[in-house]
Amino acid sequence: MSEALTLIAQISDLHIKANGRLSYKKVDTQAALLRVIDTLNRLLPRPDIVVITGDLVDFGTAEEYQTLRTALRRLQLPYMLMAGNHDDRQQLRAAFPDHHYLQRGETLNWQTRVKGVQLLALDSSVPQQPWGYVDEAQLVWLEDQLAREPQLPTMVMLHHPPVMSGIGHMDKQPLRNPEALAKIISQHPQVERVLSGHLHRSIQARFAGTLVSVAPGVSHQVAFDLSENGPANFVLEPPGFLLHRWHPQQGMTTHLCAIGDYPGPWPFYDANGLID
Repeated sequence: MSEALTLIAQISDLHIKANGRLSYKKVDTQAALLRVIDTLNRLLPRPDIVVITGDLVDFGTAEEYQTLRTALRRLQLPYMLMAGNHDDRQQLRAAFPDHHYLQRGETLNWQTRVKGVQLLALDSSVPQQPWGYVDEAQLVWLEDQLAREPQLPTMVMLHHPPVMSGIGHMDKQPLRNPEALAKIISQHPQVERVLSGHLHRSIQARFAGTLVSVAPGVSHQVAFDLSENGPANFVLEPPGFLLHRWHPQQGMTTHLCAIGDYPGPWPFYDANGLID
């Protein structure tokens, strides 16, 4: 792979239960995680990193995080973790002591550079609450990080999207201060994407002069229902992940990728031309 090219895989909302238990008595989230890991391991060219944008486990217990850690040993790519509203910061830190970026500060913010792209993770989780919030200290940190290298393409990441989805029951647990985040991001045009999870669907929206990209769930999806008072349902639609491709001359492109094995590929053409 060209040194100029940066590939960032984003998976989200794993909701791992301890020891293979089913989520909502229907969803085998551990098996779903292993399927996406196998899919990522087969990708060519290989992603430079996998970012996991929150809701790593279902109830934030030590047993769930150990189940997660065991499954992630199968992943042949470097990965970095973020917290969502289903996570527990202290249990996450205890389960991944070698992930030093998780061990600093009250909230789980971190910064890294992956070849030509900077990644800035904000911890939007609020203990015991489904909604999200980014506090003043985090906003100051974000402003400082963005001001340091204004020419460096950057992805800002947080579990809760800073936009409304139109899915009523999910919009009742939003990021509660998106305006504060927008005020900062709008001043920094190097922000190529705001990456989020939480909604268990692939959703894109303009925000503060850039694009919000919400990753689908790797197991179950939130049911597609744009009625204002629709029920809180999930469906077993095909799961997926996002692959963000950065090239200095071509910019940032985001691909929605399916998880699993499907028929094909087959050629469009043979030696005689287009196949009927």
